[in-house]
Amino acid sequence: MPHPVDVHVGKRIRHRRWLVGMTQQQLAERVGIKFQQIQKYETGANRVSASRLWDIADTLDVQISFFFEGLETDADQKSGSDQVPGDLMGDKEALDLVRSYYAIPENQRRRLFELARVLSDVA
Repeated sequence: MPHPVDVHVGKRIRHRRWLVGMTQQQLAERVGIKFQQIQKYETGANRVSASRLWDIADTLDVQISFFFEGLETDADQKSGSDQVPGDLMGDKEALDLVRSYYAIPENQRRRLFELARVLSDVA
């Protein structure tokens, strides 16, 4: 059974890869491995070594710490917010929304953000 940290890191790899519009094959080629290995990393079936994680972070243009963001202890999970799903970035609809949001010109994006904030306060 995969370790929860390996599963979390794998989800973060998949999230970032998807956000930048890269396929598993493209990531694998740039890192110098087979795409099946990327699949195993993303599911947590295989643990990512430090040097491989370094290469993946470099390829995906993020800091190593990105892959550990949102990692919580059991106590943190029990006291966390019920309003936001725990695996928000694993949700394809949420990722589509984020990708679309950042495709909007900045001035319009800020206005949309303010509208969403007002609507959430009213709800």
